[in-house]
Amino acid sequence: MSLRTRTSLRLTAATVGAVLLATGCNAAAKDDDAGKGAKGKAFTLVTPDPVAQNEFLKLAVAGVKAAATAQGGSQKVFQSSDNDSRQQNVASAVDSAPDVIALVGFEFADIVAQQAEAHPKQQFLLVDACTKKTYENVTCAVFREHEAVYLAGAEAGLLTKGKKVGAVDVLDTPQFRRYSEPFAAGAKKVRPGVTSRTLFVGGQSPFNDAARAKDQAATLASGGADQVMAAAAGGNTGVFQAAKGKGFQAYGVDANQCVGNPGVVVDNVLKKTDVAVEKGIAQILDGKGGTTVSYGLKEGGMSLTGLEPGVADSACLIAKPANKDVLQRVEELRDDIVAGKLTVDDPAA
Repeated sequence: MSLRTRTSLRLTAATVGAVLLATGCNAAAKDDDAGKGAKGKAFTLVTPDPVAQNEFLKLAVAGVKAAATAQGGSQKVFQSSDNDSRQQNVASAVDSAPDVIALVGFEFADIVAQQAEAHPKQQFLLVDACTKKTYENVTCAVFREHEAVYLAGAEAGLLTKGKKVGAVDVLDTPQFRRYSEPFAAGAKKVRPGVTSRTLFVGGQSPFNDAARAKDQAATLASGGADQVMAAAAGGNTGVFQAAKGKGFQAYGVDANQCVGNPGVVVDNVLKKTDVAVEKGIAQILDGKGGTTVSYGLKEGGMSLTGLEPGVADSACLIAKPANKDVLQRVEELRDDIVAGKLTVDDPAA
């Protein structure tokens, strides 16, 4: 499950006041209709929120465009703003009967289940979530976030000066502890004696409470943590504010959060929705749909900004020459995980 920020992350279905760029069939079709009329395949992507500056959703758009290019076909993007528009956009997508309808987010799980039963010949690709029941026409793409979080934790363990790290997590559930427990494990792997602490946002708006996230991060800093995993969804901005004020270093999620927070963010746990969308569509067209595929470090679905091309221009602290040895150690750990020599415990297993 993604920790998309609302310009990034969340769990509840509401972005009140957001602009619905695609309302119904006709309006939705205006958004990216490359290759319309081509003899190739047709693909439609439905997003849970407006794409705007949401890097996580931008990657999904890139994935459906890549799939259309590979197949010499067409693609459309239906952007939603709330639960009503999500249902409306999925219905519109089904009416246009593309070869594959790709959807990003747990918000679509129930909607897809209903549509899959009603339209058994329509192929669906659900990314970052899955339906409770298995359907022959629903393919799921999920992520092993804990593997990349572990690597971020290793960076924290190598960089901490006080041997104390921490995490601000949205909720105390197995799924979201994927963003905190592996962080602590990675730090302890490379730095014996490191201690860790996790504080949860909770409350009425755990996925969009920057003030509460900031307070929790400040509490961790007061306790001596100088490396903090920011897994507070839309509240990550609060963690980064606390980092700037309290002098600790933070880690982002889903996309590069270093650019907007210079001098504060060490690295980011990247979730590559573009890879999941493009590969998922190819899998369905190859007649291998109706299954669940897990994307981790090995499949290229998870990574760190520091391990990607262009890290020198990322504005991340890990890109500093002084951290070259840190990255080298993290690369070794990544290779061990990919080779099966190192297994990262999954709190949600």
